[in-house]
Amino acid sequence: MDKDKKEQYRALLSEIISKQIVILGPSISVLKARNVPGLSVSDDGTVTDVSGDPELALKQLIDQYVELSGQIVKNALGTIFEKYPSIKKPMD
Repeated sequence: MDKDKKEQYRALLSEIISKQIVILGPSISVLKARNVPGLSVSDDGTVTDVSGDPELALKQLIDQYVELSGQIVKNALGTIFEKYPSIKKPMD
């Protein structure tokens, strides 16, 4: 995967975590993000590194949040994904 695409995933993942911080609070949002294998997340919710398959990390991150708050998360993520048309939504 090229560096630009990986950077897009990193930005997308960070934005998803940021949105969840607003909804769920910082502690639970960052804790859930850190449950995703291959994802390195700073205390403020910024993804600092993605090792392995970023598409899989994206799916697993969304699954972590959907476990907590279901359809609310899917609806909130819809607008974020519109900014990244080249990245396939894992919840389709």
